[in-house]
Amino acid sequence: MVRSILRHYGIHGGQHDQHFLVDEAILDRIVESANIAPDETILEIGAGIGNLTERLLRRAGRVIAVEFDPKLVAVLEDRFRGEEKLQLIHGDVLRVEIPVFDKVVANLPYSISSEITFKLFRYDFKLGILMYQYEFARRMIAKPGSDDYSRLTVNTAYFADASIIMKVPKGVFSPPPQVESAVVKVCPRPAPFTVTNKDFFLKFVTAVFTKRRKKIKNAIVESNHMLGIHNVKQVVSRLPENLMKLRPENLDPAQLAALSDGILAMQQEA
Repeated sequence: MVRSILRHYGIHGGQHDQHFLVDEAILDRIVESANIAPDETILEIGAGIGNLTERLLRRAGRVIAVEFDPKLVAVLEDRFRGEEKLQLIHGDVLRVEIPVFDKVVANLPYSISSEITFKLFRYDFKLGILMYQYEFARRMIAKPGSDDYSRLTVNTAYFADASIIMKVPKGVFSPPPQVESAVVKVCPRPAPFTVTNKDFFLKFVTAVFTKRRKKIKNAIVESNHMLGIHNVKQVVSRLPENLMKLRPENLDPAQLAALSDGILAMQQEA
């Protein structure tokens, strides 16, 4: 059924992250994982030809589908003509304003997964069931000290609990991508640690992870063009010595938050 829709519309993927999920069982499992209530609004990013959209419409009160490719928008308009529960947005998800939604269920474009994820974290929603490249998914849930631990890990830990709920092989897509995929369950929640200034903390994490292999003391100094810390060498000399000897990749999110707060406190003293 799903593959026949591709043939019917003469759609061929492989460009612009167009790898269409065609396995019926996995499509069903993704939707089931979202535990959708009849009164909920579901956001879908990169709706493609509507394989996931169709299943979401059966369960949700409303579906907001964002699609950039005009050829795919035409397919969606034809396939779901007259469907009152569907709001189709033709545009770049990184540029459009997303209406209020309860949950997000999507096979994300892999090349902009990071940007989309960070944008989603700015919204108030209950749950995300999101398909990523497997390596990206591993970075979301990594532990401090591991090769996968990164800025993405820390940002995710600040905004949400994340877990991989299934690994997805290449062969369930048409055409098959070059990479393995994974579906991640994202549950937004209040941060498990406090920060004085969220924006500075996120900027601090971004900056020091550009020097992830350096000791944190040097990472702060060498990335200060991104942070603008006054008298940066004097500031780092007053931060906890036991942490200054570690690398950014060895510090857990709460420790990075403590350093961020310490820097801000000293800046306010100046």
